[in-house]
Amino acid sequence: MKQLICKLFFLCLLCALTACGQNTNGKNTSDATSSVGEEGQEPFSVVQEPDSVGYLVRVGDMAPDFTIALTDGSEVTLSSLRGKVVMLQFTASWCGVCRKEMPHIEADIWQKHKENPEFSLIGIDRDEPVETVIGFGHSVGVTYPLGLDPSADIFALYAERTSGITRNVLIDRDGRIAMLTRLFNEEEFRVLTEKINSML
Repeated sequence: MKQLICKLFFLCLLCALTACGQNTNGKNTSDATSSVGEEGQEPFSVVQEPDSVGYLVRVGDMAPDFTIALTDGSEVTLSSLRGKVVMLQFTASWCGVCRKEMPHIEADIWQKHKENPEFSLIGIDRDEPVETVIGFGHSVGVTYPLGLDPSADIFALYAERTSGITRNVLIDRDGRIAMLTRLFNEEEFRVLTEKINSML
């Protein structure tokens, strides 16, 4: 009898521990990608289910933090830019749409705001070595900072690793995502430029 009671107790304990690892949708919360922000800042969580264009983050979310090496050898940590309006552009030399969009980013956004200390723009190149990224920047005529994401780990914080580029992520002064774009649509790009203008 004592052995039966012990077995039942063990089974109940096991069930209780298993339930702690699930959310109300029955999904294992241990698979969730999350990170705690700076001291006193609220943590961000990456949405696990991608939207229709592959984004894992949503407008209003805290932007996932990362540190990126730029082509000039310096490093930038996203959270160090808190207080500024920040635009991230996910790109690569093999992306034809990126090559079409980047001169517009250069002319309509970077050249207009590059002297503004409250604005920062980083192009994040996925899966390419520094020499390729530098050559890519020259070939499309951009002067804004380009950074390296050789394993697409930064990209995977924001979108499904296997989903496409080009993508732009606009982040407000509090570190929250204000706008997300995918591909190059002239009307959407106009809205993006106007939103940046209004935030600055």
